[in-house]
Amino acid sequence: MRRASIALAFCVFASIALLGATSFAASGKRPAPAGAFHGAPAEYTHFSAAELTRGFIALAFGSDLRIGAAPRGIRRFDHPIHARVIAGGSIDRAAAMARIVEEYARRVPSLRLSLVRAPPADIEVRLIDEKDFKSALRAAFGAKVARTFIRRTDPQCMTSVKSSTEGDILRSVSFIIVDKGTDVFLDCAYHELLHAFGLSNHDQHNPWTTLNQRRMVGYLTVYDHALLTLLYDPRIQPGMTKKQVRAKLAAVIADRGLAAPAAGR
Repeated sequence: MRRASIALAFCVFASIALLGATSFAASGKRPAPAGAFHGAPAEYTHFSAAELTRGFIALAFGSDLRIGAAPRGIRRFDHPIHARVIAGGSIDRAAAMARIVEEYARRVPSLRLSLVRAPPADIEVRLIDEKDFKSALRAAFGAKVARTFIRRTDPQCMTSVKSSTEGDILRSVSFIIVDKGTDVFLDCAYHELLHAFGLSNHDQHNPWTTLNQRRMVGYLTVYDHALLTLLYDPRIQPGMTKKQVRAKLAAVIADRGLAAPAAGR
């Protein structure tokens, strides 16, 4: 999609209601944190540099649907992020959504994330009922794009990300369902914000990320926290290719202390 003289990439990402369990060996297993929904999965807390690298490359490149000129590589914000929660739907979850945004801001300071009450905002989080989801997509993208997106992904929640061809995210909009239970709300909220920040893809073979659509998680995992920390390290810049990122990741992971010591695994 093009705006004035700048070519923009317009990407959309979906949370799909697919449940399932995959068994993988990992270390440092612990119960889901306080505040997670009843039955939320346990998480693992120690990962190798290879596991973090594989997950980052899989999730930071690609998307469900792209419209317009494709960015060269990494997509992320390159300035302080202002997020706005737009209340809606039959169940009031605005305060809960604001707390989730604040959690991301607190746990990943490099996001430089803050809440705002009025536009403009870099990220809009729109809370809606399920019955209004398809009409919201049509209003945002037009009937043809919405129809194609729904046919491809059968989404439950969705995020659109508009970025420059250089990879700078210009604006993200997330649609979060509020009336299908606390578990769906929390899963969508944490999942879609990861997309809004620039972890744009899904990985159905990764047992540790919220961005595996066969899992329902509903909290910010240690693994996803590590991936966001990598994405917003100043050495990982918008537009970087996979080759360029691979050349930087080992040093960033080591400097940030994100990987478990070999002896502890």
